[in-house]
Amino acid sequence: MTCQSTESSDGVQSDRRAGGCRSVETDESRIASAMKDLRTAGWYWGGLTANEAQEVLRDASEGTFLVRDSSHSDFLFTISAVTAAGPTNLRIQFRHGKFKLDSVVLVKPRLKQFDGVVRLVEHYVRLSRRTGVKADPAAPGTPNGTVPLLLTRPAYTATPPLQHLCRIAINRRTRRVLVPQDLVPQDLVSQDLVPQIQDLPLPSRLKDYLTDYSYDV
Repeated sequence: MTCQSTESSDGVQSDRRAGGCRSVETDESRIASAMKDLRTAGWYWGGLTANEAQEVLRDASEGTFLVRDSSHSDFLFTISAVTAAGPTNLRIQFRHGKFKLDSVVLVKPRLKQFDGVVRLVEHYVRLSRRTGVKADPAAPGTPNGTVPLLLTRPAYTATPPLQHLCRIAINRRTRRVLVPQDLVPQDLVSQDLVPQIQDLPLPSRLKDYLTDYSYDV
C-alpha cells in the first residue's frame, strides 16, 4: 500500500451522528474497547509527539511502526511508521463508531473501516506480511507522489511478556479465511480471519486468555 504523511496536512473535521445519548454511549464504548486493546498490544505509545516518535524509529528498519495519540485535535490516534523514504505519519479517523485511515478525498470512500484500532493495524500488517503488497490503490498517497508503506514490525514500549508473544503466535497459527469461493486471489488476503481458539485442546482459562486479545500483531 502507499501512504500519506498526514501530520502536516489540514485535518478533516470530525463529527458525531445525531441521535442523543445512545450514540454518544456507543462511541464512548467503542473508544474504550479500542483503548483496552491498544494498551494490551504493547506498541501504543500514548502522548508521544511526532518528533519523539521519529526519534524512537530513527534506527528502525522499514516496516517498523507504532501507534500514538494524534497531535491534531480532530483525530484520536496516529500511526508512525518507517518507510523507504524515512518516518511518516498516518492519522486514524474515528467516525460513526468506526476507525479508518485518514486520506485524500478521492480514495477515502474506498478505505476499509474497523471496529478497533488494533484490528485496523492488523489488517495492514497482514497485507504487508502475507502478500508483500507495497502498493494499495485504496490507501492514501503522499503530496509528492507515493511512498511504499509496509507495516511489519511493531515498536514495543517495553519487552512484551512471553505469554503475550505466545498468544500472538497462537492467534497467527489458528486462523482460517471465511470468504466465498468465487473471489479473486487479491481479495482473499483482505478478508478478516477468524481465530479458532475454541477448537484447541486447552483449558478454558487459557482459552479465555487467548481470546482476550484475538489479534496476530
